[in-house]
Amino acid sequence: MNMDPAIRDAMIAAIPRLRKFAVSLAGAQQADDLVQETLLQACSKIRLFNPTSQMLPWLITILRNQFYSQYRKRRREVEDVDGAYAEALMIEPSQMTHAEHQDVRTALLRLPIEMREALIAVGWRGLSYQEAARACDCPIGTLRSRVHRARVSLAALLDLDGPVIGAYEWSGINGLGSRAL
Repeated sequence: MNMDPAIRDAMIAAIPRLRKFAVSLAGAQQADDLVQETLLQACSKIRLFNPTSQMLPWLITILRNQFYSQYRKRRREVEDVDGAYAEALMIEPSQMTHAEHQDVRTALLRLPIEMREALIAVGWRGLSYQEAARACDCPIGTLRSRVHRARVSLAALLDLDGPVIGAYEWSGINGLGSRAL
């Protein structure tokens, strides 16, 4: 890089004062890095420097702006030593979701039509048991039985421990619900 020797000498002469200012802003540990980044920024933007003005105020302005930029950046950063925060931000790839969706569709299609219609009416369309019984043209007790058998069958087809109903997980052993955690 070709630089006017007078400008280069002015930059070198300003380093001790830049370092003092950097120590006052960031502390002794970060001061040298801040000065170095300031000088690199100044060298890359030297064409913007007005040779009739003084070098030190220009460099101090760059240093101060560099410090504020780093401060704002550090404020947004999260310390994540064990990777727990990054783990929480991860999402499953869409291929897995698509494959699981296909598994559920296939299992639903293997259910008898009466059970499938009852389960879809209550589980997917969100109808009440009374509304679903009217839609399926059957008594409410029959509809409840179909929905329960459909959930159990679907869980067996998908190799689940038991069907998940709302926020409750049902055990196939005694038929009593226990709150899912």
